[in-house]
Amino acid sequence: MTTRIPTLAAWLFRLAALWMLIGLVLGIVMAASHDHTLSPVHVHTNLLGWATLALTGLLYTAVPAMADNRFARLHFWLHALGLPVMMAALAAYALGHTAVEPVIAVGAIAVTAGLAFFTVNLFRTL
Repeated sequence: MTTRIPTLAAWLFRLAALWMLIGLVLGIVMAASHDHTLSPVHVHTNLLGWATLALTGLLYTAVPAMADNRFARLHFWLHALGLPVMMAALAAYALGHTAVEPVIAVGAIAVTAGLAFFTVNLFRTL
């Protein structure tokens, strides 16, 4: 039996896999260098990138009706665009560039808004 994965879920899985690799490489680099300055980036990359994107992709796969509406598209784009902004700014902040703190907020707000659309979509669909 073959299950068709909604296109949106497939893209979420692809992004999740990329963020997983980024998180793993960052963890290895930190361990090898004994410099854990970027641990907040490592943690958020794995949680918001790998875990959250993969889990939302699984829900879109389990409930395909969730994947075919504007809430799903808003979730995808806000999360996909907000996360790299947030991670780059968080890395700069951790390295001492405190002026980027508002940029972290912009990325975090985008990701949070995306996940809010996901939540509304979940409640509307189920």
